[in-house]
Amino acid sequence: MTSQKKVETEPDALAQRYARRTSIDGRYSFLRTDVCLGAQERQREMLQLFRQHGVTDLANLQVLEVGCGTGGNLLELLRMGCAPQHLAGIELLPDRYAQARHMLPAAVRLQQGDALLADVPHASQEVVLLSTVFSSVLDQGFQQRLAATLWQWLRPGGAVLWYDFTYNNPRNPDVRGVPLRRVQALFPQAHITARRVTLAPPLARALVRVHPGLYGLFNSVPWLRTHILCWIEKT
Repeated sequence: MTSQKKVETEPDALAQRYARRTSIDGRYSFLRTDVCLGAQERQREMLQLFRQHGVTDLANLQVLEVGCGTGGNLLELLRMGCAPQHLAGIELLPDRYAQARHMLPAAVRLQQGDALLADVPHASQEVVLLSTVFSSVLDQGFQQRLAATLWQWLRPGGAVLWYDFTYNNPRNPDVRGVPLRRVQALFPQAHITARRVTLAPPLARALVRVHPGLYGLFNSVPWLRTHILCWIEKT
């Protein structure tokens, strides 16, 4: 019974964790040099993964983002050349969903609510995008159920495109790092291609105050990167 109760209340707990982050949203503003440089690196690496796995036409790429927030990642995909009618998003929090609906074209399909209850047919998705989602889901049972649900959504040859950090943040008990071995455990049947990306944010913030060029220099050291970008393929 205890395990079941945790599964049922994890979405509520997740909503509370995100509500506590409002005060630090400015830390992720694109006006910050470190944020901009990190986003550009992530976009480059994501496009390389697309090319590596046979994506030749972004206009026909079908992407569903789980935890789409206010729509920032979907807007990035639109700027890259994805077509709005092939994009979709699911967002748990009503206020973020409302912002995404306001920002995105009407052709982008959005759902508000728990992803486990979302109306997504089995074997219907080409790419499911997750950006710093599982690091905010602290209940491991819920993580497993969510991963199993995403796997059911994928068609053969489809993939989960995963971006998340791998180390715990001792200053933030609302998140927990998700190392590659955990990703492998969540998707045991997948073929996984992983890249280590993103210079450790506290270090990046300090370095760019000295000179923006230091970001690239220090980011060339793999063990200073704190996130992984994974292509989790359903073969």
